[in-house]
Amino acid sequence: MSARNSQANKAAARERLRLERERQAKKEKVRRQVTVAVSAVAVLAVAGGIGYAVVQANKPSHWEAVKDAKSVTAPKNTTGDDGTTVVIGKATAKKTLELYEDSRCPVCAVFEQQVGETIDKDVAAGKYKIRYVGATFIDNSDQGEGSKNALSALGAALNVSPEAFLDYKAALYSVKFHPEESQDKFSKDSYLLEIAETVPALKDNAAFKKDVESGTFDAWAMKMSAAFDKSGVRGTPTLKMDGKTVTDADGEGAPMTAPEFTTAIDKALKG
Repeated sequence: MSARNSQANKAAARERLRLERERQAKKEKVRRQVTVAVSAVAVLAVAGGIGYAVVQANKPSHWEAVKDAKSVTAPKNTTGDDGTTVVIGKATAKKTLELYEDSRCPVCAVFEQQVGETIDKDVAAGKYKIRYVGATFIDNSDQGEGSKNALSALGAALNVSPEAFLDYKAALYSVKFHPEESQDKFSKDSYLLEIAETVPALKDNAAFKKDVESGTFDAWAMKMSAAFDKSGVRGTPTLKMDGKTVTDADGEGAPMTAPEFTTAIDKALKG
């Protein structure tokens, strides 16, 4: 091989080496750019995820949102602001018994099981009317939703008729269906609808079912709950007539048997 050819081959080799190094450098530059871009996207994704989580955490719950609703759909058979006045009974009845209850309240359940039938008979006879005020404070103790959800379902029953409301309320408080206070079973629409199937006016009632499942009266339930909070009543069940609390003979709480209730009510009616 001549010296000339040797020099030419070396020059060609050096040029190929230079080109290969440039190609590798460009390839490495692209790789670094892709890595940086992917890392940036990952950081943004994490930041976005954190931001989304923060937004979701601070987002008001459904019940908090409807609590401040400007427009409220009230059930039929109601009056007053946002339909929160629920009075059932004959117009000729001169006295009104105010009844404050929380659907999850175990003492309310015992009261209704023992005294509810007597109240229904008294109201039907025109002895007095009842004004129902629903509370939801038990939900606050365990972040539950059953008191609110049951109150909304009671609104759906009231939308059917006052009689359906009373019958459904009795079913909710019954020995068969009323859960332990620690069990938030009323938070499930399916359970509320199961109970409703035992009430003739609500059985297979498509309109009632739709109102329960769609939460038609959720905002109304929260307005009713607010009315309870403003009443000054601190426990359930509480009974009032003419602004005075109706209690048992010991003055300790609501009369919890039918005879005690009748004695206390007759005294309140005279007062």
